[in-house]
Amino acid sequence: MRAYHIIISFFSSIIFLMSCTSETIKTDVKSPNENVQVRFFLSEQGEPHYIVHYKNEKVIDTSKMSFELKEAPPLHDNFNIINLEMATTDETWDMIWGEDAQVRNHYNALKIELEETSELKRKLNIVFKVYDDGLGFRYEFPKQEHLNDVIITDENTEFNLTADHKVWWIPGDWDIYEYLYNTTRFSEIDALKYYEPKAHLGQTYVPENAVNTPVTMKTNLGVYISFHEADLTNYAGMTLAVDTLNLKMKSELVGNSENIKVKRQTPFETPWRTIQIADKPGDLIESKMIVNLNDPRVVDDLPYFKPMKYVGIWWDMHIGTGSWDYSGTYHAANTDYAKDMIDFASEHNIGGMLVEGWNIGWEKWWDKKNKKVHFDFVTPYPDYDLEAVVRYGKSKGVELMMHHETSADILLYEKQLDTAFALMKSLGIHSVKTGYVSSVIPEGEYHHGQYMVNHYQKVLEKGLETQVAINAHEPIKATGKRRTYPVAIAREGVRGQEYNAWSKDGGNPPEHLTIVPFTRMLGGPIDYTPGIFNTSLKPYKQNNQINTTLAHQLALYVVLYSPVQMVPDLIKHYQEHRAMQFIKDVGVDWNSSKVLDAEIGEFITIARQEKGTDNWFLGSITNENKRTIQVKLDFLEAGKTYVARLYKDRSDSHYMNNPEVYDMEEKEVNSHTILELHLAEGGGCAISLMPKL
Repeated sequence: MRAYHIIISFFSSIIFLMSCTSETIKTDVKSPNENVQVRFFLSEQGEPHYIVHYKNEKVIDTSKMSFELKEAPPLHDNFNIINLEMATTDETWDMIWGEDAQVRNHYNALKIELEETSELKRKLNIVFKVYDDGLGFRYEFPKQEHLNDVIITDENTEFNLTADHKVWWIPGDWDIYEYLYNTTRFSEIDALKYYEPKAHLGQTYVPENAVNTPVTMKTNLGVYISFHEADLTNYAGMTLAVDTLNLKMKSELVGNSENIKVKRQTPFETPWRTIQIADKPGDLIESKMIVNLNDPRVVDDLPYFKPMKYVGIWWDMHIGTGSWDYSGTYHAANTDYAKDMIDFASEHNIGGMLVEGWNIGWEKWWDKKNKKVHFDFVTPYPDYDLEAVVRYGKSKGVELMMHHETSADILLYEKQLDTAFALMKSLGIHSVKTGYVSSVIPEGEYHHGQYMVNHYQKVLEKGLETQVAINAHEPIKATGKRRTYPVAIAREGVRGQEYNAWSKDGGNPPEHLTIVPFTRMLGGPIDYTPGIFNTSLKPYKQNNQINTTLAHQLALYVVLYSPVQMVPDLIKHYQEHRAMQFIKDVGVDWNSSKVLDAEIGEFITIARQEKGTDNWFLGSITNENKRTIQVKLDFLEAGKTYVARLYKDRSDSHYMNNPEVYDMEEKEVNSHTILELHLAEGGGCAISLMPKL
């Protein structure tokens, strides 16, 4: 791994021996450009607090920091500051794959070492890293005599707001993130109102009025703030409990049936609590603070994984043209259909093919009471010749993406983990889509708790060991661990395309994907499965449809970032279709990404330059309102002419009434060109920009 401009400077290390009960000690740390300022202090009772300013305006008011422990006094007050350390780091590192080829990691840091004045003299460190686009802070529990085995029952990290902000949020569900986003004032958040028990295949549990992260807000002054976490490792996922009256949030960790949130031994660190701050919504997307707060990667390269598009036997299952179950009407996961998929992929610059329902165990797989049904992750159904499909794919330059649906039976899956991954390694399969639908086994655990965080980590490490990249569905949230473990290529963790096929509430509205990039996507890549051409879903789902135009579906390949992008529709809907050219051309690995213009919940326009070429691709989508936007192409190389191919809404396009019509236009452009794009209701525009030969 190469790094450039590395500067690490320690400014000071100061020993404080005075009692904080007699004098309040305050210390500040600013971002490199001095726009973000964090003040840390202890109250007269020795309670840790912090305040955040942005451009001299307070954005986080006085907020406390403490812990409740099981069978031990809380870590709450009576602290002294015994040491302060300040430092700065400025480095640039290469992404193996990602939105940008290089990432700058530039911050000022403050480490506060605390010790209780009580007899136990327990120690707690708090570390801040302050960037130009926000901050992260974490707690360190040093090795110490009177604090060894730690059971955290509550982490009380406060985020106290300065006003009643506009918020884009989903309920703080302990099991699933697959909700539509609500847009309300902070004082109007009511997670329990929007929580419907057993509305999903996965068990759901929302114990209080809380939101999941990333949760994004817009202040009355037009500043954008997003709260999340980074480097979630051997710890519980964090929801944010909401106090709508006092405009406060507090960390609420996901626990288990024994009310244990985290169980660790010192020394250990918590995840980073992150606050992104921006003047424009697009700056939130362009920020790399979340990945920067993770450790450098544990491998120098990933030669066995290449970002790719992939086809799959998946959409058949959702629209009813095939089944996962071998005993079903038509078992789509068969050798012949897989080979047809491979042929299609090979013809259209698509590098991968996913087969779901290939392995025995799909009969009543959701029924946990049926003890006779267990998934076997090495034994195919009789109509699926796994080895033959792999060989055929390799002969056509198409790699098989394996599929492991665990039904969240973690005990069963971990028993087979070694043999399942050994099989993939022996066949040269280098990626797997894992799934965790339904309630967790062992009972009493939740998808976003420490137990499952550790399971997902175990799968990543197994993937690293066997050269298999992981695309996790029903996952723990993305927190930038892809920097440390680049085998963590993508994950779901969002209300995806399948809801359009079978949900009873009308599917995903057009505004959904104008919110997701500023919330869920801030955590990391999304396996959303864009690119449905038969948006009406006829004749398969007469009472459902996809609430976008076809041009909108194409634009999602640029708007939603993932190094693995599915081409999910039935083969026949792509064949002989002119718009298939954009899917064939569009990149999946990027040298540079730029948000050209956006407003959360309204529209977004993103341009990305493909890594290894001079090609650019642009995607623009809108909500249910039509609009006309101006797009400057000043990101193109000066003095060079490009051929722009536009796939755009027609004048009569409409996501409900006429979604599948579109126009294609080709023109020469350069860095001085300004395009005028007309987006229909629920519409979009996808553009390829290639240098003129």
